[in-house]
Amino acid sequence: MTNGQNGQKKKLETQLWNIADSLRGKMNADEFRDYCLGFIFYKYLSERQHLYANGILAEDKIDFLELDESSEEGQEYLEAIKEESIAELGYFLKPSEWEVSPGF
Repeated sequence: MTNGQNGQKKKLETQLWNIADSLRGKMNADEFRDYCLGFIFYKYLSERQHLYANGILAEDKIDFLELDESSEEGQEYLEAIKEESIAELGYFLKPSEWEVSPGF
């Protein structure tokens, strides 16, 4: 790595730390880390659920996020996906429980 690249890397690192400090406000660094790690883990779980459910729904050409949870048909799909998800993944999250995740 050249000196110019090292300088750019250091500048980027400093900017990222300043942004993190600004975002966390009065929260200490450990609390902020735990908060961010929780979001990252939740993002992982929701994406894994989405991919798994879409695999199940592929035959019907339905996207998991587009299921109508208020309809009887949507409830039937959710129940079937829930059973398979719990058996395979060990958990289940309905799309309404993680609406913010896809754009996270």
